[in-house]
Amino acid sequence: MKKVLVVHYSQTGQLADIVGTLLQPLRAAGVAIHEEVLRPAQPHPFPWPFFEFLDVFPESVRLDAAPNLPLTVPADADFDLVILAWQVWYLSPSLPVTAFLKSAEGRRLLAGKPVVSVVACRNMWMTAHEKLAALLADAGARLVDHVALTDGAHPLATFITTPRWMFTGRRDRFLGLPRAGVAGEDVAGAARFGSALAAALAADRERSGEPMLAGLRAAVVNPRLVISERAGQRAFKVWSALVRACGRPGQRRRRPALALFALYLVTLIITVVPASLALQTLFAPLLRARLERLRAQYEQPSGSADFRLTRNG
Repeated sequence: MKKVLVVHYSQTGQLADIVGTLLQPLRAAGVAIHEEVLRPAQPHPFPWPFFEFLDVFPESVRLDAAPNLPLTVPADADFDLVILAWQVWYLSPSLPVTAFLKSAEGRRLLAGKPVVSVVACRNMWMTAHEKLAALLADAGARLVDHVALTDGAHPLATFITTPRWMFTGRRDRFLGLPRAGVAGEDVAGAARFGSALAAALAADRERSGEPMLAGLRAAVVNPRLVISERAGQRAFKVWSALVRACGRPGQRRRRPALALFALYLVTLIITVVPASLALQTLFAPLLRARLERLRAQYEQPSGSADFRLTRNG
């Protein structure tokens, strides 16, 4: 019997739903699953109070996470595969996931293991996935597959619908804008990844180091967003250093700097991001080769091809 460790943390419940859907075919195939829900020592609220939402920004960017509560799985337990499901906070993995990846227990569980990464987020996950992949490599893990499930609405619409969801808990249609989050059919579609993993485990393909989810349209990259993410990441490094210089997490003296950062972020969203996307559209012929290189780079290892979907009808 194959054994799979599933590690995840979900504030809104969306990621937990995706994980549940993905695991159904594995459970049906008789795979032994240990589901580890990460528990921050200092819980993060949902919906987010405004300043608590901002206060996790510097440490998220700097990958400086406070410890989680102890895991329920022994650190010396052995698994054939690890599925790591995560969120994006400020173009970085969420703090509970970062804490797991940097902990002694997490590193022992991951060392030498094949890992399938599953992210559910607004739409900008590429920079965060780079950081996640680096942390996995540092722990000695082998990233063999990556699944990205995102909000399919226009990026400018999600700049409104996602914050509304985070601050109010409401994700319904709003002012003519679509419902926030990953679409229901995409959540249900996560079952195809579970079915593919069950078949791969039965054939010992997790040992090969090759992707098990290729051809299932696992990770679709908009390379124009990569350019915006990289610009944002450079700015985030500066702002995170400034806020951290004002105090430690939770200290009220950080709030003026956080308020300035929030003003900067809103200004960036209203002006710079639309201008960047417009310029990329205007100069698309000149950028085509670079954008295709970025697409190929960030869609690895599982890719956006759908040949297995076509074959299965």
